[in-house]
Amino acid sequence: MSMPNLNLEHLDELKAFVEMCKSQPWILCRPELAFVKSLIEHFGGKVDPVKSKNETESKFEETESKPQVESEESDLELDMTGVIEPDTDTPQEMGNSALEPTEEEIAESQIKRSEAVSAFVEKDYEKAIQLYTEAIKLNPQTALLYAKRGQVYLLLKKPNACIRDCNRALELNPDSAAGHKFRGRAYHLLGKWEEAVNDLRLACKFDFDEQADEWLREATPNARKIEEHKRKKERKLEEKLKQTAEDENVKKAKEKKPEKTNEKPNEKVDISQFLRDPEILESFLDPEIFEAFKDISNNPSNFVKYCQNKKITAFIEKVGRKFGSGGTTGIADVFQMMSNMSGSSVRNASQFNTPKSSQQPQDDVGLD
Repeated sequence: MSMPNLNLEHLDELKAFVEMCKSQPWILCRPELAFVKSLIEHFGGKVDPVKSKNETESKFEETESKPQVESEESDLELDMTGVIEPDTDTPQEMGNSALEPTEEEIAESQIKRSEAVSAFVEKDYEKAIQLYTEAIKLNPQTALLYAKRGQVYLLLKKPNACIRDCNRALELNPDSAAGHKFRGRAYHLLGKWEEAVNDLRLACKFDFDEQADEWLREATPNARKIEEHKRKKERKLEEKLKQTAEDENVKKAKEKKPEKTNEKPNEKVDISQFLRDPEILESFLDPEIFEAFKDISNNPSNFVKYCQNKKITAFIEKVGRKFGSGGTTGIADVFQMMSNMSGSSVRNASQFNTPKSSQQPQDDVGLD
């Protein structure tokens, strides 16, 4: 077997896994990590799950005052009854998949199969394995031979060997009820509940029998718990992503600078600021301008009535230039300023609306 191509990311993950095994060696007793435990023992190592787990728990007790991340599996309690250590034997002989048996080989295979069944009935399982293997070598194109040998491996508590045989049986015949049935039970022994339920359902679908149905009912509660646990994790992830997006939007909104405005909302403009300007004051003394100014102040849309009046439009532009932001205020801004003026301010401006003709010349006052 050639060396697998491992990139730096894979090596980093492997290094992290090794460090985790050093600190929590008891996890190596989990069924899915049995191959790692087997590798350690192959090189003379030993994993003491009880001692190691107790040591780990004692370390947790010493640091229990520190904040800890809640385990994703903390709320998942499964009934592990019947789960066993996985078998790590050398894979069994599977025969030549490309062989097309002759009639004589098929007939001889049938004889070996019958002998294997007899050995099975007598509970001589090792002999049954041997005879089924001989039958498979003679006729490797029969799915049932693999499924029946898988059944014997199942009784010998060798679920991985059973799964290998059932996989081959299902390659030859995807609708093999026996292949799904025995593989489903093997998955149960390994604690792979979802796979077990899937296979056992198919077995009952293709050829219902009471034993397959019983095994299905045993595995279903754990499979449902796992399914619900996954849905819960997905909901949490969706909520987390949603919250992250909302937080990002809030952050962007805070970072965005508010646009500067000339006036605060609904701020009333005092007309006295206009009357302090001599040029504007002089314009207010014109009755036509003053009346138009009051009309537009009450309703800016009334400006349309004065669009053709050059005197009025010139006055409004003059106000914009003098009191706008940086001298760039447009007519719309002037309307806003005029509409924000208080009514009393406009009325008070009437005291300045005195026609020039009513003013008496003062040049001869006090003269003889």
